[in-house]
Amino acid sequence: MTIGTHPAYFRPMLHALARNWWLVLLRGIAGIVFGVLALVWPGITLLTLVLLYGAYALVDGIVALAAAFTGSARPVPTWWLILVGLLGLAAGVVTFAWPGITALVLILLIGIWAIAHGVFEIIGAIRLRHEIDNEWMLILAGALSVVFGVLVVAMPGAGALGLIWAIGAYAIVFGALLVGLSLRLRSHRHAPATPAAARRGRQ
Repeated sequence: MTIGTHPAYFRPMLHALARNWWLVLLRGIAGIVFGVLALVWPGITLLTLVLLYGAYALVDGIVALAAAFTGSARPVPTWWLILVGLLGLAAGVVTFAWPGITALVLILLIGIWAIAHGVFEIIGAIRLRHEIDNEWMLILAGALSVVFGVLVVAMPGAGALGLIWAIGAYAIVFGALLVGLSLRLRSHRHAPATPAAARRGRQ
């Protein structure tokens, strides 16, 4: 088994994320708040929703980068989380830097961001699968992002109300999955090492 696939190779990454479980929680809460606003805001326009989504992507990117770079005394392989953060920053900056572009272009940007975001979330979950029991939450969150992004890119001209409901529902479910993952990471942080885990690390 090479170092790139050895479970012990990913343990520092898991510990770094576990120490910063609250940052993952913040990402989840941001998604839920955005989704609720999208669904309950009376008379919200599609352009307003897209700008709100840009703000959410910006916050998500900043928090993801913070989770990638803090909490560990030594470098850990969190490049996938760094890419998630950079994608969020890029989506947020583009949304606010060119407010004059059409809502259709911004919707396509949302779809592309969601696809790339989901792919890297899935990659991260696969790399954590040896060390955490509930990696399926991150996989499901990533898959949800990919499916949502594909639907948005495939049908960017769908009705405004339908897109608003789709974007809001996606954000709430995605946020809830991240909240669940953060609580799992929190319990890992306080859980003592087990003999089984130690044996897995020596394999």
